[in-house]
Amino acid sequence: MEPREPLSPFLLAFPGPLRDRLVAAVLSGQKVSTTGLLAEYELEQEELPPVGERSALIDSDGREVAVLELTEVRVLPLGEVDLQHALDEGEGYGSVAEWRAGHEAFWHGEEMREAMGDPAFTVDDGTMIVAERFRVVRRLDGEVSG
Repeated sequence: MEPREPLSPFLLAFPGPLRDRLVAAVLSGQKVSTTGLLAEYELEQEELPPVGERSALIDSDGREVAVLELTEVRVLPLGEVDLQHALDEGEGYGSVAEWRAGHEAFWHGEEMREAMGDPAFTVDDGTMIVAERFRVVRRLDGEVSG
């Protein structure tokens, strides 16, 4: 493998079964978008990633499994997420309502509330989210993606 600059990690969910499913969906091409909370970036004092940034998709074992490139970054209220974004998350949601229910269950879960430092953390229509689209540039098992 050719040497490359270290890439920032691209983390989906927390390590475990959910991350494993999401990483598999990215690698299969089903998942081309993801959603984070703007509050997470603020809490960690991180800048939003710029379009064109490349990062390393990390699996539950902490391994880099693919190089991703951001193709779009949007900040919008949770209540404005559209069907295309929900479908592009590749998790089998057939409606925005299904997508939202799944994401609220995650965001209102114990791990997320602990990460946010707020045991009563909740989201609503006005909660600002970061909707990211990406493409797989290269699988790190050597398979090239378009």
